[in-house]
Amino acid sequence: MITYIAIAAIKSLVFIHVLLGAVAYTVWLERKVVGRMQNRWGPTRVGPFGLLQPIADGVKFILKEDLTPPHVYKPLFILAPVLAVVLALTSIAVVPLSGKAIPIGNWSTGLQVTSAPNGTGDINIALLILLGVSSIAVYGIALAGWSSNNKYSLLGSLRASSQMISYELSLGLSLVGVLILAGSFSLREIVEAQGRPYNTAHFQWIPAWFPHWYIFPQLIAFFVYLISAYAETNRIPFDLPEAETELVAGYHTEYSAMKFAMFFMAEYANMFTVACVATLLFFGGWQGPVPQFLPPVAQALMPLFWFALKIFVFIFVYIWVRGTLPRFRYDQLMAFGWKVLLPLAIVNLVATSLVVAWMS
Repeated sequence: MITYIAIAAIKSLVFIHVLLGAVAYTVWLERKVVGRMQNRWGPTRVGPFGLLQPIADGVKFILKEDLTPPHVYKPLFILAPVLAVVLALTSIAVVPLSGKAIPIGNWSTGLQVTSAPNGTGDINIALLILLGVSSIAVYGIALAGWSSNNKYSLLGSLRASSQMISYELSLGLSLVGVLILAGSFSLREIVEAQGRPYNTAHFQWIPAWFPHWYIFPQLIAFFVYLISAYAETNRIPFDLPEAETELVAGYHTEYSAMKFAMFFMAEYANMFTVACVATLLFFGGWQGPVPQFLPPVAQALMPLFWFALKIFVFIFVYIWVRGTLPRFRYDQLMAFGWKVLLPLAIVNLVATSLVVAWMS
C-alpha cells in the first residue's frame, strides 16, 4: 500500500508539472498563431522564437505586487482563484493517456493518476467524476465576482454561472450517445470499444482499415460537444463573462499578480481537459498505427504520441476559432444554447437510442 501511495504521489506531481508546462506553452502557441493570423510576429524577444516567453511571464506574475482592494471580502477573494485552479487540475486525474501499463519493479502502473494498483484498470465512472468536477469549477468564478464587491465582476460571474447551466445540459446530453454505443462510463473501456470492428451484418460496405471512432456515427453529438465546450471554458466566441468591451475584465477585474495568473491557468487547464474528453470519446484516444520497424521503446510510446497529437489538433482549433470569430451578444449566446444546441442534443440521443435498439 505504501508503494502504491508513493507511486500515485509521484504520478500526481509529474502530471501537474506536465500540465502546467503545457498550459504555459499553449499561451505561447496561441500568441504566435493569432499573431500570424493578424500579420504580426507574436513573441520573439525572449529566447529563440520567443520560446522562453512563458518563463518570463511566470516570473513577472510572481514578482508583481499583489494588490487586494480594501472593499473586497478577503477570505473568499483569496479562495476563489485557488478553488478554480485546484478543480481544473483535479479533472485531469481520471484521464488515461495510454492503454498500456508501465512496469516499475514488481509493480506496474498506468499512465493515469487514478489507475488501479496493478495498472490494468481505472475508475469505472471516470466520465461522471470528470463532468462533476468540471461543472463545479464555476464556483471559483462565482465567488470571485461576488467577493470582489464590484458590479462588473459580479455581472461577469453571473454570466459565467448562467452560461455553465445552459451549456452543461447540452454537453452532457451530447456524450450520452457515445455512452450508449460503448456501454460503459469508463474512459478506458470507451477507447477500447472504438478499437472493435463495426457490426459486419449492418456495415458490410465499410472497409476494415477505416477507423471505428465515434466521431463518425456521432458527428452531431461532437458538434454539440465542441460548441458547448467553448462556452464551458469561456472562450471566444463565448467569452462574455470577461468581455473587455463591456465588463472591463469581468470576474477577475480586481485581481492582479499570481491570483490573476491562477484564473488564467485554470482556463487553459480546462481547455486541456475538454480536449482529452473529446479525444477519448470521439477520436479513439491513444489508438493509431504503430509502425513495426520502430524500436520497442518507440512502439511503446506511440500510443502516447497519438494521444498528444490529437489533443494538439484540438487545441489548435481552439486558437483558430479565437482568431477568426467575433464575440456573441449575450442574448444570442443564451438563445443558441437553449433553442439550438439542446434540441440537437436531444434529437441525437433519441436517434442513437433507436438505431442501437434496431441493431441489437
